Amino acid sequence: MNAIYYEQRAGAGLIISEGCAISEQGFGWYGSPGLYTDEQAAGWKEVIDRVHKRGSKIFVQLWHMGRQSHPSFHGNNEVVSASATQLEGGATRNADGDRTGFERARALSLSEIPSVVEQYRKCAELAKQVGFDGAEVHAGSGYLIDQFLQSCTNERTDQYGGSFQNRYRILDEIVEAVKTVYPADHIGVRVSPSSKYGGMGSADNTELFSYVFQRLSEHDLGYLAILDGFGFGYSDKSRVMTALDAKMHFKGTVMANCSYTRDTAEGVLRSGAADMVSFVRGYMSNPDLAERFENDWTLNDELAYEFYWDPAKGKEGYITPPAYKRPCPLKKLMPSF
Repeated sequence: MNAIYYEQRAGAGLIISEGCAISEQGFGWYGSPGLYTDEQAAGWKEVIDRVHKRGSKIFVQLWHMGRQSHPSFHGNNEVVSASATQLEGGATRNADGDRTGFERARALSLSEIPSVVEQYRKCAELAKQVGFDGAEVHAGSGYLIDQFLQSCTNERTDQYGGSFQNRYRILDEIVEAVKTVYPADHIGVRVSPSSKYGGMGSADNTELFSYVFQRLSEHDLGYLAILDGFGFGYSDKSRVMTALDAKMHFKGTVMANCSYTRDTAEGVLRSGAADMVSFVRGYMSNPDLAERFENDWTLNDELAYEFYWDPAKGKEGYITPPAYKRPCPLKKLMPSF
């Protein structure tokens, strides 16, 4: 079913996969995929082959959930993060699919961090082996890397905490590790400086992410993706940062993302604030979204929120949204003789 889903959407010039857990430690979203076993690799190969057959490219999104995971997914019954913090409020699903609260994370020790960096490299290596064209490092939405970047979740006093340079360090090391697998221009990084998702938002985010953008420029990446739409809610801890902020500090291709429509996407591109715009929910509801935009065809109704979360829905809302059905032209009536 997953292969069918991606194949249906392979009219896009570039597909970035859903979040893909890099390891057992990084896993933690009920019903989500990973890429750290041979079985998972075989499943992704089928996806990639179908996407390539339709002429599209596909990047893997490298994902470690950190404190947003649940202990039930892990043999040692613990989740890890930059520091011993807990995501307050909200709910997740445990390994049985039952809704439950988040639990307190254990801070990664200094000696464990190199192994986390290696998890990213190994996942990228496996991704390349099965045919992914590149990789996107997910450093936003309150997941592990974001937990290191932001002061609201990073309470460390060693070389991975405190200053901007120290909090950025793990992201820098991860990008360097992925660059040993893919060329830099086949790597992207995703950030969400203004999002409150995952309990995030810090008073120094404007200065922090300006620094992060400048430092990421040193890697000559394929792109920097910034979630600057309102779909996940804004934190009120610092001012909203947009694609234009990224463009001012990052010397490379900037991709804007989240809640864009065709018209707002065209506007941000014409203004020069972004070089690309990516779509998620629009593509979930419309497998032929690019063609609909190009031809000014109407869009399907957006899927209900539950379809983003509940694997029990099966194929409903996943591979069932239809492509646009062109009306049949009226046939000219010919007289009969």
